[in-house]
Amino acid sequence: MWLFLTRRLRVWLIVTVVVPLATGLLRRVGHALERRGGSTSVSRALLQAGDLGDRARARLRGGGRRRR
Repeated sequence: MWLFLTRRLRVWLIVTVVVPLATGLLRRVGHALERRGGSTSVSRALLQAGDLGDRARARLRGGGRRRR
């Protein structure tokens, strides 16, 4: 079925469905690790990866920060 979708539709599905789910999952795991053992480099990296996904998605929507 994936073969019958156009490239543009596949990219749109990935950006609108897969990326938000993945960033939410990374953020949840990061918060769970922080609750168990405090702030570690792994938990901070997972939280930063979740934030990075949110920033990328916002930029694709046109809501990114403008550089001066």
